[in-house]
Amino acid sequence: MTYTDLSALHVDVQHGVATVTIDNPPLNLLDATLIADLHRFVARVREDRTVRVIVFESADPDFFIAHGDMRFLTEPEEHAFPADLPPGTNIVQAVNEAVRSLPQVTIGKLAGHARGGGNELLMALDMRFAAIGRSGQAQPETLQGIYPGGGGTQYMTALIGRARALELILGGELAGAELAERYGLINRALPADELDGFVTDLARRIAALGPVIIDVVKTAVNAADTNVYDVATEGALAARFSFPDVAAFAHRQLEAGVQTREGELRLEEVLRALQSS
Repeated sequence: MTYTDLSALHVDVQHGVATVTIDNPPLNLLDATLIADLHRFVARVREDRTVRVIVFESADPDFFIAHGDMRFLTEPEEHAFPADLPPGTNIVQAVNEAVRSLPQVTIGKLAGHARGGGNELLMALDMRFAAIGRSGQAQPETLQGIYPGGGGTQYMTALIGRARALELILGGELAGAELAERYGLINRALPADELDGFVTDLARRIAALGPVIIDVVKTAVNAADTNVYDVATEGALAARFSFPDVAAFAHRQLEAGVQTREGELRLEEVLRALQSS
């Protein structure tokens, strides 16, 4: 199986582990290019019997995935996505659900920020590990006049419970590794210099178990998981928003510095300033 045609993803397969490095300059935005590459990668790796564990990481030291591209709101006519999506889902939900249903074990290695659609992808993985003092997770959509519509309301609630999901989604807080660990958003918060070694060791130990054991354990654990992911209802709620108003506010965000590196590093501050202006 080859993955060399994926321009926003670098895939390296060793010892049964596929390390997927997200590399979509300048900010690792979840844009049309990255979404298409993720869609292709997931469809391909699902049938790759040489891969038993998949580790997602980032080439950008500041951002795992910054968030969804604001141009989906400001220039919607410029972006065409596959029409054969599962009924009631949008493209981001469809990609994340495909990731969530992979037979391989999926692990997220977080050493930067994952917001919006980036955090939704992270939450769709089987496990997540984050660097103390360097990582942050958030669903800032409510500060942007929208809501998490890529599976975020479902995944976060399943991981951390209703009350904490409401706190983080409505509060728009950037959760560092230690808070994320305490809330259950990640498996472990690790010192930054230990993150790579820990995840590599874990991934290789799991891959060495072989596909039968991995499949049996994932199937059994999934059967015990009583969470119901209602992404169709989540997606349908988009009809309650006025698109012209959402698009106009998206233009204001871009003018204020959203989707620039400086603006993204203090995104919540920028968005709150816009809300009060």
